[in-house]
Amino acid sequence: MRRRQLIVFVGGAIAWPLAGRAQQPLRRIAMLLLHAESDPEVQPYVTAFRQSLLELGWTEGRNIQIDYLWGARTPDRARALAAQLVTQAPDVILCYGSPATGALQRATSTIPVVFVVVADPVGGGYVQSLARPGGNITGFGTFEPEMGGKWLALLKEVAPNLRRVVCILDPSFKAWAAIFRATQNAAPNFQVEVTSVHLHDSTDDIESPIAAFAQEPNGGLISIPTAPNQANRERILSLAARHRLPACYPFRVFPTEGGLMSYGPDQTDLFRRGASYVDLILKGAKPSELPIQHPTKFELVVNLRIAKTLGLEVPPLILARADEVIE
Repeated sequence: MRRRQLIVFVGGAIAWPLAGRAQQPLRRIAMLLLHAESDPEVQPYVTAFRQSLLELGWTEGRNIQIDYLWGARTPDRARALAAQLVTQAPDVILCYGSPATGALQRATSTIPVVFVVVADPVGGGYVQSLARPGGNITGFGTFEPEMGGKWLALLKEVAPNLRRVVCILDPSFKAWAAIFRATQNAAPNFQVEVTSVHLHDSTDDIESPIAAFAQEPNGGLISIPTAPNQANRERILSLAARHRLPACYPFRVFPTEGGLMSYGPDQTDLFRRGASYVDLILKGAKPSELPIQHPTKFELVVNLRIAKTLGLEVPPLILARADEVIE
């Protein structure tokens, strides 16, 4: 009898830790994304985020659950999705872009929020400072205003006869307006005149002003990195091709889908790094004490096929600097 009792006792002692692990509650992560679920651009970002979490010890179905909300392309849509998210009370939210970040800022002051791909988060009013964000929001910024001058310089290198550039932007986002001003300020250095066309949502007419712009020779185009430009990238690529405008874009998805070139942060890397902040918050860190981080990886992508259709010879120096050349 004693031997049987001992076996039962030891077996139970072994089972207790296993039972404890089985009953461990799932931590809930929500992702609020600009893209439609069917958009191929977003899949590598989500995969990188999940893989990074796995490497940090978080496994879906074992100790975390990830909920996805798609299509926060406009401020109205972002606000509706943010309100829905807050009622679900996740432990932490990772969001993409300014519309989603602004919507979550209005929807909650308590649920931790980690943003990725937000330009000038201080100027946009999302955080108090880069070193100490304050509040419940922190994350990974993207574009400093001087990036506008770099896009202009790249265009001038590839299209030396460039004299006029039109920027597509949404002036309702403060950070994007700052980038446009920096582009204008850099324009005299390249003997280029810079103007703008506004795209706030898909109903805005950008076809007519760009067609009028393209009637004069030696024109080019810069797509400022706004949410509407991301959501309407097919329209923008089509207009640039139709009017034979050499164009520079902020993200690699544009040249891979038929644009001339792009220069901007590696968004996959930002999602990967975003997982590190989610991990820290789940382990007790406060967003207010996690400093805003900037990109550490930038990509220059050139589409040689598009350059040839525009009659442009891409300088060897640009090709040597490029992270990817599409032929």
